[in-house]
Amino acid sequence: MSLNMLAATMRFITRIPVPEKWADGVEFRHYGQGVRYFPVVGCVVGGLAAFVAVVASQSGGGIYVGALVYVLALAFLTGGFHLDGLADTCDGIFSARKRERMLEIMRDSRLGTHGGLALIFCILIKTFAVISLSQFPAKELFTLLLCAPVAGRAAMVLAMYKQRYARAGEGMGNIYIGQISGYQAAITLLIGALIVGLFAGTRGLIAILVTYVVVYGVASYFRRQLGGQTGDTLGASEEVGEMVFLLALLWA
Repeated sequence: MSLNMLAATMRFITRIPVPEKWADGVEFRHYGQGVRYFPVVGCVVGGLAAFVAVVASQSGGGIYVGALVYVLALAFLTGGFHLDGLADTCDGIFSARKRERMLEIMRDSRLGTHGGLALIFCILIKTFAVISLSQFPAKELFTLLLCAPVAGRAAMVLAMYKQRYARAGEGMGNIYIGQISGYQAAITLLIGALIVGLFAGTRGLIAILVTYVVVYGVASYFRRQLGGQTGDTLGASEEVGEMVFLLALLWA
């Protein structure tokens, strides 16, 4: 069942073509049990994105092309899943409306000004952070870039544990939000830290601890504004986690 749950989690939060039969026996309502695999999925996504980025930069494209390839690869491998959540969350939160109206705006499929700005700054921050990290040798750069999606996905549990779903009724985020036990949250955070420590050493551990603190604060802010969390705020938390981790690496 563990491998089936890993496959189901991979299919749900990425666009990596995992065969459907690998996830046989896992019902959608049980997906919350796969949260401990988030950092593992992040490792796969980060490894693929880091690989194509380093190859692009080392084969004549230079670090500027490599940085753009990295950010685009992350978006491609997830289908923009988390970026969409970031955009919707910013459209709602920064609309300066009442809670109910914020949630309505977040459900609107149209991209607003705040969502557009969030996407632009997210892409720019990641791109320039990767360019700044080019001071490291290619092998070390690869490991650092691999770890950003690990940190982002591990930190997402901080927007799930002891949280409430902000909307009435069902939603995709409802299978995670408020459904994660303290043990599941702790294991997920620990696995994320272990993977990062293995690949990026002390620098990575410092960066992921900073990421956990910031994402916890961001999740708390979302809860105060919306009365809870949604699938969109989970995506936003993941994107914030990736950005903070990359930036923290520069000062760790």
